[in-house]
Amino acid sequence: MVAATIDTLPHPFDPLDFEEIRLAIGIVKKAHGDVFFNVVSLHEPRKAEMTAWLESPETAPRPARIADVVVIAPEGKVYDGLVDLAGGKITKWELLDGLQPIITMEELQSVEHVCRTDPKVIEQCEISGVPKEDMHKVYCDPWTIGYDERHGSKVRLQQALMYYRPHPDDCQYQYPLDFCPIFDSVKQEIIDIDIPKVRRPLNKVQPINYHPAAVEKAGGFRKDLKPINITQPEGVSFKMAGREIEWQNWKFHIGFNYREGIVLNNITYNEKGTVRPIFYRLSLAEMVVPYGNPEHPHQRKHAFDLGEYGAGYMTNSLALGCDCKGSIHYLDAEFPTRSGEIRTIKNAICIHEEDSGILFKHTDFRDESVIVTRARKLIIQQIFTAANYEYAIQWIFHQDGTIQPEIKLTGILNTYTMNPGEDTKGWGTQVYPGVNAHNHQHLFCLRIDPNIDGPKNTVFVADAVRSDAPVGSAENFYGNAFYGKRTKLATTGESATDYDGFTSRTWEMANTNKLHPYSGKPVSYKLVSREVPPLLPKEGSLVWKRAGFARHAVHVTKYSDDQLWPAGRHVPQTSGEPSMGLPQWMGDGTESIDNADVVLWHTFGVTHIPAPEDFPVMPVEPITLLLRPRNFFTNNPVLDVPPSYSITPSQVAASGAGATDAADKMSKLAFGNGTGHANGHANGNGNGCCASGANGANGANGH
Repeated sequence: MVAATIDTLPHPFDPLDFEEIRLAIGIVKKAHGDVFFNVVSLHEPRKAEMTAWLESPETAPRPARIADVVVIAPEGKVYDGLVDLAGGKITKWELLDGLQPIITMEELQSVEHVCRTDPKVIEQCEISGVPKEDMHKVYCDPWTIGYDERHGSKVRLQQALMYYRPHPDDCQYQYPLDFCPIFDSVKQEIIDIDIPKVRRPLNKVQPINYHPAAVEKAGGFRKDLKPINITQPEGVSFKMAGREIEWQNWKFHIGFNYREGIVLNNITYNEKGTVRPIFYRLSLAEMVVPYGNPEHPHQRKHAFDLGEYGAGYMTNSLALGCDCKGSIHYLDAEFPTRSGEIRTIKNAICIHEEDSGILFKHTDFRDESVIVTRARKLIIQQIFTAANYEYAIQWIFHQDGTIQPEIKLTGILNTYTMNPGEDTKGWGTQVYPGVNAHNHQHLFCLRIDPNIDGPKNTVFVADAVRSDAPVGSAENFYGNAFYGKRTKLATTGESATDYDGFTSRTWEMANTNKLHPYSGKPVSYKLVSREVPPLLPKEGSLVWKRAGFARHAVHVTKYSDDQLWPAGRHVPQTSGEPSMGLPQWMGDGTESIDNADVVLWHTFGVTHIPAPEDFPVMPVEPITLLLRPRNFFTNNPVLDVPPSYSITPSQVAASGAGATDAADKMSKLAFGNGTGHANGHANGNGNGCCASGANGANGANGH
């Protein structure tokens, strides 16, 4: 075996590879026999030692490769462990009491088979109108039970949301069944069935489907779409070294784990030769989807898709030309199976560039001298399927130093059956005859570990407010004065803040030890987020207790190595008493977070009142936010991006001599009936790609 060199060793932030996962599994099996493996993942390096190594990789000790392991032993006993891979030994092995680890894909898939063969489930299907011989047409979406006080948390349970599918190609969610079996994962059997007070027989409405054969039968696809091709004839503008990427002054590491999916580390920006740290770690750390129907057992429907199932475990294998178009670079993901084998998700992450419209532009109305510079963006994407819903998670990097996390929701509504003429009582919408889609929210928690020119940062809330001085006063005689008010969040208690659309509220992560030479303000990055609905379940509710991170839009805590997941490490079947994760870390609210190594937790999302347009499959609904530099750069940081076209006033006067023309020569007139040239500066009729055409008497003015 060839000895590893510095160049061949994995980066300390790299996910465990195939061999490392296999090694960890072997060490655990040797010590503890046959167990079910729920997690074998990178135990991230401690920040202090990792920072030292990043600053001096040639001389500082290299962080050890440690596997974070969670297993289920016989009789349902759950153990947390750490495995030192180089030393070949287990350094931690802890028996958990009353905690359930993440639900694996294999556990989810086993429920459906048991439901189809269970006599009690078959009986309820017959009562609903499904004949016994059609049990192969019965499907279920297994969810963790959330929390049910009848069963507690010591028994590992799932609830089965039941559906009938007349044909394998039919949309599963248009024929819901009205009862809910409870599945014991250890016994592998149905232990209970929740049956509603009002029975709702199987709906017999004609199906509505979205697959090609159904669309063709309903009239066919649109025939007026022409191809759009994305080409990069000279290749991409980014470079990859392992899992580290460099693009347009950005450099960062792309990690991936079973729970959060994409994790970005050590994010820096090279400003004219000075490498400036911005974020130590970014991830989508948790989410909760509370449903708004209070009738039993629907109160249990509030999925923590990351903490209960894992964005990594549920990740799609992405397809070239479909999920990602253009010149794509892919990264795979490797995870353990329950039995200790290893599964690979090919193309779990796609990386590509896209045109991003105008970066900046200005035209002088006097002579139509103009500069127009087009932008491009880099996208790091994964897509995961959580039963009925799809989530496309994009981390978009812009040339001007902006980072834009964006989530696109699609997939299919979670549905429940309803009787003809039944009143939904406002808790849902009939989206198709006999199909009730309940109101719900998608609330995501972004974990932001700022490193704004260094680890000592302070968070401010920023509001645009009117002057306190009254109209007619000396300070504000005409009443038009307003300003940007910045309020320091000095303690964890003060940091618990909410969005205010009236003041266009944002949050600033600042390094108060470094002031901008012009503005005199601290260098900072601003969180701009406008899609911030409050948690609608009431204070004291089950969801409010379990999803403590969603009580406010922003919380700030002092950094701690193992505080990664705001609903707690083990989420399934928690009661919320006490509230795990972020509420515990906030403490009594008195801890100082001023000029410290801090983490900002931001909850954002959408409240979804379903409509028929969302069925049988939902068009994408995007949710976006921005992390923007403020007082960070000396001036506009993208002046050095080559313009598509530039002509100065003096060049206009010289009839265009010396003008810069890098217009896209692939662009052309849509109908070919104009008199202007394709590059847009032959005359001023507005037909060219950059033509403004206000007075266009000659080639120079016509641009």
